[in-house]
Amino acid sequence: MRIFTAALATETNTFSPICVDRRAFEASLYAPPGQHPETPTLCSAPITVGRRVCAEKGWELIEGTAAWADPAGLVNRSTYEGLRDEILDQLKAAMPVDAVVLGLHGAMVAAGYEDTEGDILARVREIVGPDILVCAELDPHSHLTAKRLAAADFFVYFKEFPHTDFVDRAEDLWRIAVETLEGRLHPVMSVFDCRMIDVYPTSRDPMRSFVDKIMRLEKEDADIVSISVIHGFMAGDVPEMGTKMLVVSSDKPEKGEALARELGLELFSKRGTFIMPQIDEVEAVAKAAAATSWPVVIADVWDNPGGGTAGDATVLLRELLDRKVNGAALGTIWDPMAVQICMAAGEGAEIPLRFGAKSAPGTGNPVDGVVKVVKLVENAEMRFGESFAPFGDAAHITLDGIDIILNSTRAQSFDPSLFSVMGIDPTSKKILVIKSTNHFYASFSKIAAEIIYCSAGTPYPNNPAKTPYRRAPNNIWPMVSNPHGR
Repeated sequence: MRIFTAALATETNTFSPICVDRRAFEASLYAPPGQHPETPTLCSAPITVGRRVCAEKGWELIEGTAAWADPAGLVNRSTYEGLRDEILDQLKAAMPVDAVVLGLHGAMVAAGYEDTEGDILARVREIVGPDILVCAELDPHSHLTAKRLAAADFFVYFKEFPHTDFVDRAEDLWRIAVETLEGRLHPVMSVFDCRMIDVYPTSRDPMRSFVDKIMRLEKEDADIVSISVIHGFMAGDVPEMGTKMLVVSSDKPEKGEALARELGLELFSKRGTFIMPQIDEVEAVAKAAAATSWPVVIADVWDNPGGGTAGDATVLLRELLDRKVNGAALGTIWDPMAVQICMAAGEGAEIPLRFGAKSAPGTGNPVDGVVKVVKLVENAEMRFGESFAPFGDAAHITLDGIDIILNSTRAQSFDPSLFSVMGIDPTSKKILVIKSTNHFYASFSKIAAEIIYCSAGTPYPNNPAKTPYRRAPNNIWPMVSNPHGR
């Protein structure tokens, strides 16, 4: 067998002011054929898992380019077309192949392309013809479109949020691909449109129990190959935005459709109960400051670069400063210009600095003060599961007793190593302020005495009922109360 694999992924917040060009991919991951590292990024696990599977089977794996950019706004048209065509040309050169196994995200939007994944999958299908296996692993914060379903044989999505299982789901992807290629199953996709959009953290019920249930169903029913919840991505203003239920059966479309509908309606019945309870910045800081066990983690859930925002909001920092809180550390505030100034000043310097809140309304105001530059790190990285997430050249500064990390490559706060690589012991702090919706939970929950979810400012369109969509469907919950009539 000859298998072609590649990855092209980012998550597009169509409301974000941060545009994505080729440099954004190169800053996060750009690996031409043969240059992908041993550890995967979020959407490139099909490549690293495929190396092992194909070696065990004695099959030939032809690797194409892997490219990932941290979430932001629209992808530059020429950037998308250039990376897409690079991979498609590699596929053409690899022909004939027995299968194409891809790592995609599912929520990329480029200028001129509302459905980039549908576009690339359709072009792959055109190259390989109707009989060659085409499959992909995707992020559940994405859009499942008719064009994608028509072009591929099956999809597997991460089940967990935080996405701690991207390697496990790549294992599932390859297991299904191998069994299909060896003639032991015939995958068929069945989809139910839940007609809703919500946030579904698997770190708490009811989503924890729901995911456990679908994993049991996969093990107990031989006809059911894979079950995925496509959460949808509420910051993507595209026509097929919303939550979908996907069941992959072994040539049992009617059974798959019935199960997808049953599970989808069960999910819909719990609408509005999934997301973590949140409080504003005033209550969050007051609660953390009054705590008697530390560290208390305050998650700035809506200034999350992992959702495409800039990550430069200062609303929580301003509250900490105004309350004269000591023993707090904040990671991070994205401000490449401020980092550059700190780099020029050098470690130990005390300088006047203005930083933060440059990207958009609703992010607070820039912070001014005389800061001390404590530590500077070039090309800084933090852990993210089995992988590493770059956050660029970074500066650890202090202002009025608060430790602050400024970074030059946008990244959400995945892991406490964010602080330790910058010379801050996270376990010694009373309060840790981080920027992430829920990916932080897997690692920070291990050291946190308490976790507070905070809604501070409006950097992200987090209320679909009020978001000024132009392209997204308006007949789904919560835009309407009961689209299923039940």
